Amino acid sequence: MKAGFVSLVGRPNAGKSTLLNRLVGAKLAIVSDKPQTTRTRILGVKNRPDAQIVYLDTPGIHRPLHRMNVRMVDAAIDTIEEVDLLGVVVDASARSGRGDAFVFDLLKKARVPVFLILNKIDLVRKTRLLPMLEAFGRRDLFAEMVPVSAATGENVDRLERLIVDRLPEGARLYPEDYLTDQSERVLAGEIVREKLLQLTRDELPFSSGVAIDRFEEPREGAQPLLRLYCTIVVDRESQKSIVVGRGGEMVKAIGTAARQELERFFGVRVFLDLHVRVRGEWREDDRALTEMGIVPPRGER
Repeated sequence: MKAGFVSLVGRPNAGKSTLLNRLVGAKLAIVSDKPQTTRTRILGVKNRPDAQIVYLDTPGIHRPLHRMNVRMVDAAIDTIEEVDLLGVVVDASARSGRGDAFVFDLLKKARVPVFLILNKIDLVRKTRLLPMLEAFGRRDLFAEMVPVSAATGENVDRLERLIVDRLPEGARLYPEDYLTDQSERVLAGEIVREKLLQLTRDELPFSSGVAIDRFEEPREGAQPLLRLYCTIVVDRESQKSIVVGRGGEMVKAIGTAARQELERFFGVRVFLDLHVRVRGEWREDDRALTEMGIVPPRGER
C-alpha cells in the first residue's frame, strides 16, 4: 500500500483545477477561463486498491498586487515543503515565458520528485509536443514529463500510475470514503462564484467574491430544502450594475444557474437568496478575505 501528498502548482490558467477534478473523479474545484479562479488550496483524495493519493490543487503562482493575491500565492508556495511529490502544470497551448521560469526556480529547492505535467495537449499539434518536452527536459529538473489533457482525460491514467510509483509506502492517510476537506458551505459559495464568472464573462474582472451569510442544512422530511443566503461582493458601483443587470436579469440568471448546480451537487432542493454589495478595497481587507475562505499565509495563522 502506498499513500502520500501530491501538490499541483503552476501559473494561472494552466488547468490545475480541471486536472484535480479529473484525477479524483469529482468536481471539487470550480473551473473558469479567467485567470486566478482558484483562490485557496483544495484537497482531494483519490482512493485506489493499491494507493491513496491526496492531491492539493493550488492557486496560480503570479506577481501579487493585492493582499488577496499574496494569500493565494503563499497558499501555493506553502505546499512545496509539505508534500511527497510536486506536479508543475504547464499550458502546452501557451508560450512558456518568465512566469513558468519563476515557478521552475521555486521548485529547484524541492527535496521531492518534480513532475512536469504538460496540459492541454488537445489544443496543440502532436508534432509540437516532442520539441517542447525536449526543451523542458534540458532544465534537468523533472523526474517525469507527462503530456496530458485534463479536459479529455488523455494520458491522465498514465500520469496517475507514475505518481503511484513514486509515492512512499504506508497506510491510508484518510478514511476510504473521504473526498475533500472543503466544507459544504465553502463548496456552495464556490459554485455561486463559478456561475458569476461564467455569466459575466469579460465584463466583470476577477475582483469579485462570494460570501456565505447563512447556510441552513435541510431538515428531515418528505422534501428536504437547503437554504442558502449569499452576498456577491464587488469593488465598485459600476461592477454592481453589471452583476445586477438590466431589471435584475443578470443576478437572476446567476441565481438560477447556481441553484441548478447546487441541487445536482447536494441532491436536494435548494432555496438560494443572492444579494450584491459594493465593498471597496475588499481584496486588502483580511477579515473579508477570511470570510470568503481565502486563508492567511501559514506564518500568520
